[in-house]
Amino acid sequence: MLSATSRAVAAISIARTPSAPAPARVPTQSPPPPAETVSAPSTTRPLAHPTAKPDSSKIVPAGPATRRLARELGIDLSHVPGTAPSGRVSLDDVKAYVRDSAPRDGTAAVPDASNSRPLPDFSKWGAVDYQLLDAVRRKTAEHMALAWRTIPHVTQHDQADITDLENFRKQQAAQGSGDSPVKLTVTAFALKASAIALKQFPRFNSSLDLANNRLILKHYYHLGLAVDTERGLLVPVLRDVDKKSVHELAKEMGEMAERARRQKTTLDDMKGGTFTITNLGGIGGTAFTPIVNYPEVAILGLSRSRMQPICREGGQVTPRLMLPLSLSYDHRVIDGADAARFVRRIVEMLENPLMMLLHA
Repeated sequence: MLSATSRAVAAISIARTPSAPAPARVPTQSPPPPAETVSAPSTTRPLAHPTAKPDSSKIVPAGPATRRLARELGIDLSHVPGTAPSGRVSLDDVKAYVRDSAPRDGTAAVPDASNSRPLPDFSKWGAVDYQLLDAVRRKTAEHMALAWRTIPHVTQHDQADITDLENFRKQQAAQGSGDSPVKLTVTAFALKASAIALKQFPRFNSSLDLANNRLILKHYYHLGLAVDTERGLLVPVLRDVDKKSVHELAKEMGEMAERARRQKTTLDDMKGGTFTITNLGGIGGTAFTPIVNYPEVAILGLSRSRMQPICREGGQVTPRLMLPLSLSYDHRVIDGADAARFVRRIVEMLENPLMMLLHA
């Protein structure tokens, strides 16, 4: 569904836009004029505190826990006013700084593209093409930068033995039903397993609201599914995944992906997601690090399944079909141990599909 790490998930707020025209050839001796440069309007917001360069020679008095929190939030302690004795910066000071610095309308500041380092004239060394970014690619770039800068990412990798699941899928495909049988896919089972796991681990179905010093726990399970289209990456959302069977999810997933590829997806189709799944299995790879789809706190990536020799109980080595799973999560909200448990829960259900029937 996606290219490598940098394109995991993107545009919950992408508006439907026609495809960009083919790139025009530009003479090598003439770089593009400034008038053709595309830049999104600046949405950068001033912080409530100054951002002047700190005095590197001054050591800010603060405890280990305070310094650790500041590192995780990407905050320079020299900017935080200390209210403890002798100007010491406390945990409460850091939290207050974050609250005062955050925008009050729920959005996050996005850096202006004009502030990036200027590029050299690549045409000096050979022929080049210039292609303006269309609206989808621009929104994707903005959303990726926001998510990567805002969220401290960690990725937990694991594998699921889906040999029995694959045999079941093939059996169902051979039986078929009607003129247009629904194709059961591993992604449909992963959607169902994820919804069950999200109920058991509610923090993974939340959003972090630093401006109000709280965690927003959601009691609905709308899962986004990254779809690779000619226009770029889209993430339409399947509603109430916990209330639907695998068969229903497979049918809806196929219809949703087809709408996205035919440019029929609306803005509302891509809003309200609580967790995202991205599947690169159709392309390849053994693992990757998907970027969390802000303001969600976790995303599950699926890579291509492969037959591997697995040593089972008693020392017997047998070939088994193994599916790589990659869970990226917001380390401000989720600890590593909980991330490992969450992935293992999904693995257990993929390895024992009948367990999903207990949660129908």
